[in-house]
Amino acid sequence: MTLLDLLLLLLVAGICGSLGQAISGYSRGGCLVSIALGFIGAVLGMWLARKLGLPELFTVQIGTTAFPIVWSIIGSALFVAVITLLTRRRV
Repeated sequence: MTLLDLLLLLLVAGICGSLGQAISGYSRGGCLVSIALGFIGAVLGMWLARKLGLPELFTVQIGTTAFPIVWSIIGSALFVAVITLLTRRRV
């Protein structure tokens, strides 16, 4: 994996994490949080898809790494929703 591949992977993960935050309606943090959410969402989404027997819908090949776009967005939205429920402040 070259430096350009890594930067493209970080960019795609950041966009997927941002979309996941937008879908869940809760935004906390900046660009680095979005990148982390994109990667966590990819892992969580692919795990969920494999457990349910669902196919990889849209995968982007960056260098030698395949990044699942749809499952990353769904996984990050689910992860942010769970974090929101756990850390919600009570008024």
